[in-house]
Amino acid sequence: MKKKNPYLSNPLIGLYSVWTGFWFISWFLALYPFMVICLQHKDTKRYAHKLVRLWSRLFFAFGFLRFEVVSEQKLDPKQVYVFCANHFSYLDIPAFVKILPNYFSFVGKSSIKKVPLFGYLYARLNILVDRSDRASRSATLGKSIRALHSKRSIIIFPEGGITSKQFPFMSAPLKDGAFAMAIQQQVPILPVTFLNNYQLMDDEQFVLKPGVIRVRIHAPMETKGLTQEDLPVLREQVFQKIQQPLLDYHGVDMPQ
Repeated sequence: MKKKNPYLSNPLIGLYSVWTGFWFISWFLALYPFMVICLQHKDTKRYAHKLVRLWSRLFFAFGFLRFEVVSEQKLDPKQVYVFCANHFSYLDIPAFVKILPNYFSFVGKSSIKKVPLFGYLYARLNILVDRSDRASRSATLGKSIRALHSKRSIIIFPEGGITSKQFPFMSAPLKDGAFAMAIQQQVPILPVTFLNNYQLMDDEQFVLKPGVIRVRIHAPMETKGLTQEDLPVLREQVFQKIQQPLLDYHGVDMPQ
């Protein structure tokens, strides 16, 4: 059944979506030249990252989107982590950029680099992967490990993208990459749960609703002393850490 056009069925939501889209693009274009300049030199690349964070904050401020972030402990901005989160909405990406104080790179799909202007920026700041290509997945793991070694955190959505067919249930099992790199570099994994982003943004029709973005940042899970043999157990522990708050928030149980 064909979905109704949300811009016609609810003009106020349609107008709000246009408003937020305007500011998202406008602030990007205003900051883009400075981002590109910062990307030309290794010593100034971190400033490009700071400008992306500024862009995210301006977008949420002008969109009147508020945050409720509950963290089990204060994040150390100098600590290197592998951040793992559920991925139900494109809104997860700018939300991550806004709430984290750390220097990081996303592991994201390679097709994003084809997006005009933004693709160049995304490719220069992050690590791209073609999930359908084994060689690309292997190369991405190597690049991520080198990033961790250079004191740059990694953000990865271990479901392998927006793959769930039944929100708020995550796709399982999670992909191994995040856990393999964390164990190899002996850095902590930090699970994050986005509770309601998918309810605020319809990714199919790019409709955004005003509201409160609710996030749970869990305590870091140490990997020191673990080996690759421990990966399946760690993967399941991280899955439960992220999934359980979703079940609690929405008042549902995992399907049998």
